[in-house]
Amino acid sequence: MTRALVLGGGGMTGIAWEFGILGGLARAGLALDGADVFVGTSAGSVVGTVLAAGIDLEAAVAYQRSASPAPPVDITPALAAFALLADRSITRAEAMAKVGAMALAAPTEDEAAHVARLAAQLPVRDWPTGDLRITAVDTEGGEPIVFDRDSGVPLELAVAASCAVPCVFPPITIGGRRYMDGGVRSGTNADLAGAWSGSVAAQRHRAGSGDVGDDVAAMIVVAPMGALLRPLIDREIAKAGAARSLVIEPDPDAVEAIGPNVLDPSRRAAAVDAGLRQGEALAQSVREVWG
Repeated sequence: MTRALVLGGGGMTGIAWEFGILGGLARAGLALDGADVFVGTSAGSVVGTVLAAGIDLEAAVAYQRSASPAPPVDITPALAAFALLADRSITRAEAMAKVGAMALAAPTEDEAAHVARLAAQLPVRDWPTGDLRITAVDTEGGEPIVFDRDSGVPLELAVAASCAVPCVFPPITIGGRRYMDGGVRSGTNADLAGAWSGSVAAQRHRAGSGDVGDDVAAMIVVAPMGALLRPLIDREIAKAGAARSLVIEPDPDAVEAIGPNVLDPSRRAAAVDAGLRQGEALAQSVREVWG
């Protein structure tokens, strides 16, 4: 029986808000870096890496406030891709394959540049010793995969793949295959908080098989997109067999701070501050679940 911290996708502002939530909880005396399992998807792969590596959260919060300003990234192409996932006229597998084809065909920045930019945001280059699981999706067939320290994949490539928003950022080449954002499968992938081991191929098979391993004693899901995904998240928690769980999604103040474009870096400071306030307010509720 394990305690799992699930960190969902949500773009640049999602990273900031998640750091705020975790920082606020830590200020209230509740640090979640002692989780047995960290599941990181897209934005959550960055936050999960920092937390699993034991990096000071106050430093992460300060970075979100002080990062150099940059223009917002156009999120419109990604919205078209994700809209396919809601199309009930085709199967889920067909939709994921179509999104993969769109991601491969889209004009995006250079792949190496994308990896370098993501790597520069990571305070570590090696996988943490903790159980960190980073999700991604194979563009060719839409198959999900979990990368961890035993997969033989460099941490920076795993994070870049998980953050490769389809049609906005380039798919990432790993082992001759190309991978895109783990959020294509799910914004949280909370059901993947079971036991994992073996090769990348074995992980790919198991991620799609529904065999998620051991039950979870307590699960906290930090989900920037939780309001849109709540039914799916609830199913994932039930599938993982979590005895106790809590889903944290942005409150109204955080929604306003995050804004309509999660790829707008100018909103990071407001998002992290909203997360700090919300995290401190939620400390007792989280403590009751976490133990």
